[in-house]
Amino acid sequence: MQIPPSEVVSDGARRAPCAALRPFVRPYEGYRTRGLAPAEHVGMPGPYLTVIVAMEPSLEIARAPRQGAGVFETLASGITTSPVTIVHNGNQSGIQLSLTPLGSRALLGVPAAELGEWLVDLDEVLGADAVELRARVCAAPEWAARFDVVDEILLRRLRECEVDSRLIGAWHALTSGSVPKVADVALDIGWSRRHLVSKFSSEFGVGPKEAVRIARFYRSHRRLRDPACSDLAAVASECGFYDQPHMNREWRVMAGMSPTTWREREMFSFFQDSAAGDEEGIGS
Repeated sequence: MQIPPSEVVSDGARRAPCAALRPFVRPYEGYRTRGLAPAEHVGMPGPYLTVIVAMEPSLEIARAPRQGAGVFETLASGITTSPVTIVHNGNQSGIQLSLTPLGSRALLGVPAAELGEWLVDLDEVLGADAVELRARVCAAPEWAARFDVVDEILLRRLRECEVDSRLIGAWHALTSGSVPKVADVALDIGWSRRHLVSKFSSEFGVGPKEAVRIARFYRSHRRLRDPACSDLAAVASECGFYDQPHMNREWRVMAGMSPTTWREREMFSFFQDSAAGDEEGIGS
């Protein structure tokens, strides 16, 4: 039975984590839909690790880079150049977290490379904390209380972590938007190009060139979420692509479709559009 338009729900909430967590995780994103038509949602690549706490129903993955379909109550995944396809029946709610690469060690206790492109149950990395996190989020009556639970449990998980400052500097340089040459970044930090590629891939799970591509794609994805943004050639130039055909090719690889097709198909929003300044910390 179709739900009357007056009963359709599509909303969410967004809140920055507490100050101690801000170097490690971007603002929390709560989402809720009810009564929409069944559809697919494409989870896009980005320079963050993804953690999702599904409230109701569970999160159903139809396609992922390295594994088949699966159903998750909580999910963690690393940095990837490939999209993930989520299917839903029009009803879903939960919280999505975007962890910086340093946040992977500080909060999950593992380098980003350990997760790579895999999707895993969050309890595989957080143990009982993941079970408590979902139970308490589901029991909380409103978004503010749910986000308070996330703050509390992530603060409990927060650990000091030692990552070579040169690696962090290289990540910042390669994902900042200037699109430098990998050899120049290696020279700046005093490493050979080969050594940088090896250390970078071992920590982050992607190579330096892949990091540049992911960050560039992510910037274009964020720009194109704005319905008022209609000049694709300008977006390509702003985001560091050679031209619009280059952007279109990268979108077909990293999103499975062109930007125009994605904008025509995408109906579901995670409410992750940011105010000016939210991009700070992309490479933390």
